[in-house]
Amino acid sequence: MFLHSNGALNNPFRMRRIYLLILLLLLSACSGASGTLERPTQLIALATIAPTTSVANTPTIPARVNGFKTIAVHALPPEARDTLELIERGGPFPYRQDGQVFQNRERILPNKPSGYYHEYTVETPGSEDRGARRIVSGDKGELYYTDDHYNSFKVIWINE
Repeated sequence: MFLHSNGALNNPFRMRRIYLLILLLLLSACSGASGTLERPTQLIALATIAPTTSVANTPTIPARVNGFKTIAVHALPPEARDTLELIERGGPFPYRQDGQVFQNRERILPNKPSGYYHEYTVETPGSEDRGARRIVSGDKGELYYTDDHYNSFKVIWINE
């Protein structure tokens, strides 16, 4: 449900790439001294398998989590998905405020100790400033999206 420190484990496409790389390494190591594969057609078949569509693999997303509406990652604006990738990588962030402590002054998010939440800007095309869109992360990996400058939040549903 939430982003983990190792985002690769949450991304099925990354995991497929990792498995394919491991398979290639194993096949290469087992090919013997000649350095050639005995069955190259099997490797080609594995490498060309098309990924399954997200529709077939998308579990039902709950409408609410802990009282908050949910939003799937694929339903976020592209700029929010870009911000999630920056958060996962640890930056660099475009604004100096990104990663700063979010105080939760509105008291909409669950009550947590100061320093628990951090905020990140979601670019707003055409805006002359940071705009109203943000992602707020919690220390335990929870992620919230707001497009109205903290007046409301949705839980970002990662397990797609």
